[in-house]
Amino acid sequence: MKKVSVDKGVEFGGDGLVFIAGPCVIESRAMALDLAAKLVKLANELGVKYVFKASFDKANRTSVDSFRGPGLDKGLEILAEIRAKFGVPVLTDVHEPWQAKPVAEVCDILQVPAFLVRQTDLVVACGNTGAVVNLKKGQFMAPEDMAQVIRKVESTGNRRIVLCERGASFGYRNLVADMRSLLIMRETGYPVVFDATHSVQRPGGLGTGSGGDGRFAPALARAAVATGVDGVFMETHVNPKVALSDAANAIAFRDVAALWRQLVEIDAVVKGSKAARRGGRAK
Repeated sequence: MKKVSVDKGVEFGGDGLVFIAGPCVIESRAMALDLAAKLVKLANELGVKYVFKASFDKANRTSVDSFRGPGLDKGLEILAEIRAKFGVPVLTDVHEPWQAKPVAEVCDILQVPAFLVRQTDLVVACGNTGAVVNLKKGQFMAPEDMAQVIRKVESTGNRRIVLCERGASFGYRNLVADMRSLLIMRETGYPVVFDATHSVQRPGGLGTGSGGDGRFAPALARAAVATGVDGVFMETHVNPKVALSDAANAIAFRDVAALWRQLVEIDAVVKGSKAARRGGRAK
């Protein structure tokens, strides 16, 4: 398994899990900094590796009227502040090739959204930055298909690649998480992350927005860690009911600590890792 180093001591494919967590979208500077402070404090208390995530623009919204975020310039300013203030790596989505370079100047990980992972120009642009690229498997793709997406990034000389599973389309407005996908993608030799909250999404399920079954996200996260994944991605919010994006799927922050402890313990059993056992030490 390749090890993909990020920054601030975070490495995918090494001992223990990497947790990627934050709000779906930056709702405001105050909201993003407040949640980042809470998550960084928790990660430090539990001794786990952590990456803050948030989108500056949710371009793939169901409705034209949906909240999208502060935009590139303001969003990157907020993400840069979080990175500097809390000493934590940051991840955000890139939707168009021209965004890759300015985003890479601020963020440690560029994420290619699932809907866009077959867009060659976008994938190559992200690879060309030299930053870590988190490739989300499309809901419409077989896990084996990700080998071709990997080749697109590798064509730039970039081997700092992480793969992410976020569920597969199952009929209309429904997703299922196939745990075999995690094992198949790990056969590429690159680290694999499981997106627990998007895997329970119901795309367009509310008519003008996406619904979901957020109550199932913790159980799926536990199942994914039992397969030996390298990280867990989850969206969280202090009050998911009022979240401006993916409210139905976000895990309430008050529930994150207990879940992270469980996941660290499962990871330690599966991997037999001393480093993994050190995580979750705060009880």
